[in-house]
Amino acid sequence: MEKEKFRYSDEELEYFRGLINEKIKETRSTYESHQEMMSNKNSNGTDDTYRPFKALGEDTEFFSREELIKESNRLLLFIKKLDQALIRIGNKTYGICHQTGNLIPKDRLISVPHTTCCIEVKEKDLKGIYAPNRKKPEVVVY
Repeated sequence: MEKEKFRYSDEELEYFRGLINEKIKETRSTYESHQEMMSNKNSNGTDDTYRPFKALGEDTEFFSREELIKESNRLLLFIKKLDQALIRIGNKTYGICHQTGNLIPKDRLISVPHTTCCIEVKEKDLKGIYAPNRKKPEVVVY
């Protein structure tokens, strides 16, 4: 009879640490490129200088900048969650569902390395079973 595992082994945690560090590196790179686009560091200063063209493109430019800011904020939040996952690895609590105390399957941790709950809890949470007072996410249909 196989002994039930209550946490991932040190070797498994090191594997996840490498995976998370790679995700952080990729996400920071994307964040930095967003910051460069917003500050126009790579611009030679003559983009869209013809006045009628500039007037037509200002709304689009504003929208693009606004979207870059939103995406940058999402990237920073993702990095923060990945950093928190690294802390859980250090505490040897990574991969343990915060609601049930069971191990989160490796496949889920590979797909969503910052998760703190198993898929069953996540599904119930989205239905409002674990957090009935929490506002459900809005679904926008185009």
